[in-house]
Amino acid sequence: VQLQASGGGSVQAGNSLRLSCAASGSDFSSYDISWYRQGPGKQREFVAIHSSGVYRQYAESVKGRFIISRDNAKKMGYLQMNDLKPEDTAVYYCMARDVYHNDYWGQGTLVTVSS
Repeated sequence: VQLQASGGGSVQAGNSLRLSCAASGSDFSSYDISWYRQGPGKQREFVAIHSSGVYRQYAESVKGRFIISRDNAKKMGYLQMNDLKPEDTAVYYCMARDVYHNDYWGQGTLVTVSS
């Protein structure tokens, strides 16, 4: 599977953005979809995961503000980011994991939040 992330941009704190992750290939519905981010000078960190079923999990730092979703028919993953904070500034990556635990990464999309 190939992934293409989009939707990043520059916003002021308190605003919202929705990131999209477009997938190509077959069996998209069987993949777990995750979002990760890497801030300036930081290691890549987990943000959220949506399993192939209904399970969702979020990093504590984004819980209550971010919502992960997916549309299997469109082969799309989404990350709705609300009440953005300067510390959310990062390059955001989508990742798909297949049933064999192979991970596939898309290119990142930059989110910049100013105070």
